[in-house]
Amino acid sequence: MLRVDGLTKRYGHHGAARTLFRDLSFELPPGGRLALLGRNGQGKSTLLKMLGGVLPATAGRIAWTMTSSWPLGFSGGFQGGMTGFDNIRFIARIYGRDPNWLIDRVDRFAELGSALEMPIRFFSSGMRARLAFGLSVAIEFDCYLIDEVIAVGDTAFQHKCEDELFDRRKERAFIIATHSLEFLSTHCDRAIIIESGRAKVIEDIHLALEIYASIVEDHQQRQLAAYANAPDLVA
Repeated sequence: MLRVDGLTKRYGHHGAARTLFRDLSFELPPGGRLALLGRNGQGKSTLLKMLGGVLPATAGRIAWTMTSSWPLGFSGGFQGGMTGFDNIRFIARIYGRDPNWLIDRVDRFAELGSALEMPIRFFSSGMRARLAFGLSVAIEFDCYLIDEVIAVGDTAFQHKCEDELFDRRKERAFIIATHSLEFLSTHCDRAIIIESGRAKVIEDIHLALEIYASIVEDHQQRQLAAYANAPDLVA
């Protein structure tokens, strides 16, 4: 399983410090489905990167006893000067996979074709996400970390991604960050809400979605009120 104890993430020092969340504790068993909810900039992607080993924690402990993917769609580990094929070969060596088998699997899924012969620095963000996603599903994991990656590509490719993850791997664990509440209501059973420096575990996904919708509505109303009360800048 995944066990998180007292996790805190803070940026900056002293008076300039900003705390994204503090003292977050939860467990995720095999097959568990956990949603991450929060407005933009509250720390959802940061938490996923911490769980995936990309970012360090300020305090607390993350303990995995099952294998986890890197955050799907996160392509920071690619070497820009190497081609797509060479990056796949590099990942194959790290995970002990046959390079030719992995290249064939990723090539068929990501549908990047001859683009894999180019250095990664010439890839668009969407192409990088396709490559990262193709690698993630080619190498099997017990838990998948997902950050809006289902939005990659056209509608057909999005459906292909959903089928690969949630049908073919329906027994795996998932931690999902997305703004699609309908998607989360279908695929998750618990949630963590991150808001204004706090993170809270809600054991019922439908209750969590209601709370999050209220948070968003309240924030929008405060923005509208601030706009309405702002001084007129037009002479």
